[in-house]
Amino acid sequence: MDAQDYLGGREERDEALIESARKLFSGPVTFLKSAPSLQFLADADAPEIAFCGRSNVGKSSLLNALTGRRSIARTSVTPGRTQELNFFDVGEPLQFRLVDMPGYGFAKAPVAVVEKWRRLVRDYLRGRVVLKRTLLLVDSRHGVKPVDAEMMKMLDEAAVGYRIVLTKADKIKASELEKVHAATLLEARKHSAAYPQIHVTSSEKGFGIEELRAAVLGDSRL
Repeated sequence: MDAQDYLGGREERDEALIESARKLFSGPVTFLKSAPSLQFLADADAPEIAFCGRSNVGKSSLLNALTGRRSIARTSVTPGRTQELNFFDVGEPLQFRLVDMPGYGFAKAPVAVVEKWRRLVRDYLRGRVVLKRTLLLVDSRHGVKPVDAEMMKMLDEAAVGYRIVLTKADKIKASELEKVHAATLLEARKHSAAYPQIHVTSSEKGFGIEELRAAVLGDSRL
């Protein structure tokens, strides 16, 4: 059994929602703006789904896979490079926005940069009334790290519901993926705001993308 076979038995499928999400994401998805601070946030006139994760967890690749674009979200090999909230409009007329949050866990970043990140993310999470759900990305090869647990705690304190998304599932064996999945689920149960389902994905191979895309659409309608 490979990782995709394992995934096939884990993901919940809502075929109607999957098809609706496919049609929506095959239409207009456009970059709106970047916000280095709260004063530059997009107008709170549409539901928002935010994406967060450690630097190099595959966040940009996942955003590209979800939207069916090659480069709607920039990828970078430099951890901690993006320190802004990036907003993307989905649908025409506008249905909701995707928000790419700056990556965390960058060991070489100056203290001032790390503190700026904390303030921006914390204030956005606590004060954004249109934020419907956050997706917390975790690398399947490493599982939940202490910095991920810290982010989960921040989300819990902000009372922001979040889904945990395992990325790069094609990079490890199915047996290892099963262990990581179980450990991640166990960790999620310790957190009040964590959604009780773990999404397993591979941006490169495309599996898990349809289900996650449908989940994003469903969450935007909450």
